Amino acid sequence: MSRSATVELTWADGDYTFRLGWGELVRLQEACDAGPYFVLGRLQDGTWRMQDISETLRLGLIGGGKAPADATKLVKAWVQDRPPMENLAFAQGVLGAALMGSTDETPGEIGAGNLKDSSSTLSPEAS
Repeated sequence: MSRSATVELTWADGDYTFRLGWGELVRLQEACDAGPYFVLGRLQDGTWRMQDISETLRLGLIGGGKAPADATKLVKAWVQDRPPMENLAFAQGVLGAALMGSTDETPGEIGAGNLKDSSSTLSPEAS
């Protein structure tokens, strides 16, 4: 995953690039009749709708460089013709990366996040 919210995944029958940029997020919002963060919440709390999964992956493939017709064929074969739970985690990951970015990069100045300091507000006796 990178700051551009691009995610490389081994999915379906190979390795694919997914990315939900601004335009894809707007289309996801329209397709799912909910804002992207609300869709992510549904994907995470179990109240998802079928199009939350399929449209997240289809639009992610398009944003990642797939032609729309190819993305639609892939989603038909590997999402719509299969149990939805097989693709739920992929949809969560693609949309989460688009909304929150990479968790492996520290924002701000280089070295701004000093992970060596392991101080805590809890005393060892409280644990």
